[in-house]
Amino acid sequence: MEAVDGAVFREIVRLNGMEYWQACLIVCPAAAIGGAINSVAGGGTLVTFPALMLVLESLGGSAGTAILANGTNTVALAPGAFSGSWGYRRELKQLGRWARWLAIPSLIGGILGSLLVVYSPESSFRAMIPWLIGLATVLFIVQPRLTPQVAVTENPQGQSRRFRNLVFLLQLLIGIYGGYFGAGIGILMLSSLSLLNLGTIHQVNGLKTVLAGLINGVSVVVFIANGKVDWSLAVPMIVSAMLGGWLGAVWARRLDRRVVRRVVIGIGITLTVWFFGRMLLLA
Repeated sequence: MEAVDGAVFREIVRLNGMEYWQACLIVCPAAAIGGAINSVAGGGTLVTFPALMLVLESLGGSAGTAILANGTNTVALAPGAFSGSWGYRRELKQLGRWARWLAIPSLIGGILGSLLVVYSPESSFRAMIPWLIGLATVLFIVQPRLTPQVAVTENPQGQSRRFRNLVFLLQLLIGIYGGYFGAGIGILMLSSLSLLNLGTIHQVNGLKTVLAGLINGVSVVVFIANGKVDWSLAVPMIVSAMLGGWLGAVWARRLDRRVVRRVVIGIGITLTVWFFGRMLLLA
């Protein structure tokens, strides 16, 4: 399905009782909130994707609506991840080498995942989404019991080859999932990175935000190349998401570890219930 032309979109939504500015009033606040949530813990797609579905389905709906919403959502939130990274620049100085090491599987996984959503049916992987989000949430809930207290290490070359390979593989799998759909990608990374003792929760949050930006960045290229973006909605959402991402990063750094963990767990539970409910209703 090709991206909907902006003029055509505005004409169609008028016929369905919604002006273009009304559509923006739905998707722009959603993008700002989604960008902030992604900067704090991940899960902003829970807000932005349903908003896009609501607006795009006003066009009459089609088999490609979810894919178009997915591509538009990825394009809209990707710049917000980079603005959020700027808010975490102090924390990232301590994990710079980890960021460079994990950028490789993030880029590879993002490309593979986005190609999957473009060239293969979405039904099979969509059925796995609630289970993946649920698993990530459980991992984060039990993380304090599973993770020993060890010193933070900045240099991946100083780790054993087995440990570095495990980190690489986990991020590759997360990158594939992030390129395919991306809902809860932040929770998956926070869970895996926290279990691997890469740093404090704020440092890991900054690293997660950068890696999510890389995954979304390469996915954006794939979605644009295949015409899976509605630019009339994506452009105003980009501006909103960038502002929300920066504000979210500043806000998150001022919270203590317990508060941030509770936010992450709350988002995870909400995402799990949402996607399980969606799956049951569509069964």
